[in-house]
Amino acid sequence: MFKRNESAADRIVRAIVGIILVLIAIYEVGAATVLGIILIIVGVVLIITAITGFCLLYTVLGISTCKDCKKD
Repeated sequence: MFKRNESAADRIVRAIVGIILVLIAIYEVGAATVLGIILIIVGVVLIITAITGFCLLYTVLGISTCKDCKKD
């Protein structure tokens, strides 16, 4: 469906940052605050892109950090 455009290192960093943002939103800021909701949304997007290996923004900008992905 979507062509991967993230390297393994990129995916690991995204997953870690995403988890940290969600945890900060829940435990430090408060999930019911505006900032908490924004942090949760950004964190979940980072986690989803880490899982799938696809970043829409990379596609729009023509960026790919994935060296092993097939070029079509």
